[in-house]
Amino acid sequence: MDTKLNSELPLKPSRLSFYLLLLALFVIVFVSALYIEADPLTFVQNSSNMLDLIARMLPPDWSYIVTTTPAMLDTIRMALLGTTMGMIFSIPVMFLCARNVFKSKWLVETSRIALNILRTIPDLLLAAIFAAILGFSPLAGIVALSIFSIGIIAKLSFEAIENIDNGPLESMDAVGANKLQWIAFGVVPQVLPHFVSYVLYTFEINIRAAAILGLVGAGGIGLFYNRALGFFAYDQVLALILYTLIVVIIIDLISLKIREKLL
Repeated sequence: MDTKLNSELPLKPSRLSFYLLLLALFVIVFVSALYIEADPLTFVQNSSNMLDLIARMLPPDWSYIVTTTPAMLDTIRMALLGTTMGMIFSIPVMFLCARNVFKSKWLVETSRIALNILRTIPDLLLAAIFAAILGFSPLAGIVALSIFSIGIIAKLSFEAIENIDNGPLESMDAVGANKLQWIAFGVVPQVLPHFVSYVLYTFEINIRAAAILGLVGAGGIGLFYNRALGFFAYDQVLALILYTLIVVIIIDLISLKIREKLL
């Protein structure tokens, strides 16, 4: 039996909408740059100032590292304590924000709004607020980093919870497990590696954040950044930048090794 085959090739999908979207994004970026007067030529016109600043930074004052080592250790302790406290308080928050754990829309949406409020406040503003309340000490930085950490860890973790395999959860429902058992044996084993990875990632961020919290009086190495900048000692500033970079790289490598073991 003869069969008539359609030899016509299918039409190529139109990419007009894609190009229109790119054009719209370009127009938005261009108009935004014009509105805030972000002129790229400013970099060229001020290049001499930039070169002069770099020249004043070199060579870095390596002796300043010895002086600032206790403050750097305080910065690491602030980040460690802030991340730990944030991790603890983010655990109930991440479960309350997950739609597949709690079915109450009112409870989930209220928890997400509260989490968004926490994530909206910049860490520097938090540090300034708590420095005014608790005094100019590392405690203000620890509290600020704790709140900042809750926003990051809880946000990433509840999204991971919503993407877990529902098979074990349905099996636990079938055998009559209560909510705590359901979470402990059905949710936690699936999300734990991701949760630990997010905590380590937050700790890395907090090391960088804690390094500048001293600019608003929250203790740590930021106090020395502020002092060096105030005296225009740019060689000391560069030494602090390189010192912070070395600490961050070491912590990144350690976190990477831990994540490789977990994931």
